[in-house]
Amino acid sequence: MTKNTGCVLIIGAGGVGSVVAHKCAQNKDVFTKIHLASRSIGKPNAIKKDIKKRWGVSITTHIVDADKSKQVAALIRKIKPALVINVALPYQDLAIMDACLATGVHYVDTANYEPRDKAKFEYKWQWAYQNKFKKKGIMAVLGAGFDPGVSNAYCAYVLKKHFDTVRFVDILDANAGSHEKAFATNFNPEINIREVTQTVRHWANGKWIETPAVMDKGSVHFSFDYPIAGPKESYLLYHEEMESLVKHLPGLERMRFWMTFSENYLNHLRVMENIGISSIKPIDFQGKKIVPIEFLKAILPDPASLATKYTGKTVIGCIVTGVKDGKESTKYIYNVCDHEESFKEVGSQAISYTTGVPAMSAALMVMKGIWSGKGVFNIEQLDPEPFLETVSKNGLPFTVVDYTPLPEKI
Repeated sequence: MTKNTGCVLIIGAGGVGSVVAHKCAQNKDVFTKIHLASRSIGKPNAIKKDIKKRWGVSITTHIVDADKSKQVAALIRKIKPALVINVALPYQDLAIMDACLATGVHYVDTANYEPRDKAKFEYKWQWAYQNKFKKKGIMAVLGAGFDPGVSNAYCAYVLKKHFDTVRFVDILDANAGSHEKAFATNFNPEINIREVTQTVRHWANGKWIETPAVMDKGSVHFSFDYPIAGPKESYLLYHEEMESLVKHLPGLERMRFWMTFSENYLNHLRVMENIGISSIKPIDFQGKKIVPIEFLKAILPDPASLATKYTGKTVIGCIVTGVKDGKESTKYIYNVCDHEESFKEVGSQAISYTTGVPAMSAALMVMKGIWSGKGVFNIEQLDPEPFLETVSKNGLPFTVVDYTPLPEKI
């Protein structure tokens, strides 16, 4: 298949897909033809109208069922993009990767694959595509959001600039914002709840250590003083970038991931767990099989709808301790993003913005040939400098400061 240089296909028209499409339109010198596809046409067409109004750029919209690889491949053959940006559901990663393999098109996503019937996300399914993509001569860039994505690049950047080896990494993600809802999730409710209700793991001394889920008794948490946002209660959580960073950071002894949660949010989670509405196991309801968490997703606020009244900041970064020429030091590298500013620019809240900007930036790296290769890659395996420079220019600048490492026991 002959590919159209500068042509990109974005699959997924939620909050993140909207940001990706807006940011591609802002970089129309690279993304000369922008196609946006989703299961139904309503959201893509609304995004198309908004992009035309804001940036004067015309995009093309399509209907596609991303669960069906042959349907995705047919759309790819029709429009002949150079690259596919997958911001659909994690369940659909493999189907879209199969479509890219069938058509010889590069692939970028923001979240690793997880099966529908098991709340377990890991890279093994996508890493298994290494030889297939290599043989086909195409590139797959995995986890190109913020965390995973920019967090991986932050680790790679401080390693490249400041260290020979890395000893400790703490990734800290704070949403210090308010959306005036009693309960809502900042991205797809089904995926979000599956993620935060799992048993927690962190890496220490060459093995994974398990601790209780964030809403359970015995969960590990502490108050961290975030730049600008101030002190926020931060909970130990397992996050997917840890799996690849453990493989690729030389000398790593300990890695942890922390995320802020309010007591209100955790109380809602506890209630939902207790009554079973967050379950992924099908139940009989009025003669039909339904999955409780899918029903819950349908009645919770659409994350994209939160943007209109969202205030406050997100603060996401990495505290990294490493050794250079025998001397140990610690760096804190982070970004601060504003919900209201994100909405003003592209009509989305900061959670979507901080995921969509890096996804577009990773695609730009591949489209311009700055990142090249055959096979499957995590972000930390690629040059972080041009990527972070592009991310910064497109709204997410970063700061690096000297810092004190977090204690081993919290």
